[in-house]
Amino acid sequence: MKCETPANRTRIDLTVRTDVISQARALNINISRAAEAGIEAALKAEKSRRWLEDNADAIKAHNDRIEREGMGLPTPWWAQQEA
Repeated sequence: MKCETPANRTRIDLTVRTDVISQARALNINISRAAEAGIEAALKAEKSRRWLEDNADAIKAHNDRIEREGMGLPTPWWAQQEA
């Protein structure tokens, strides 16, 4: 996670459970940075989920072709099973 200058930050109101805030303060956790990290993680997960959803047909077609026709390349020497 890269740190940005204050000019690139936006102040927002956020509602968080009291016990969570109390524990974070007791452990000297930067609440803004922790919230930002959580939002970034949620963004990454949602983008990944949407990409998989958007590309599900192509992924299925690719996997079906591999199952039907194989990889199309010989197995590399280091991956071959010994006789």
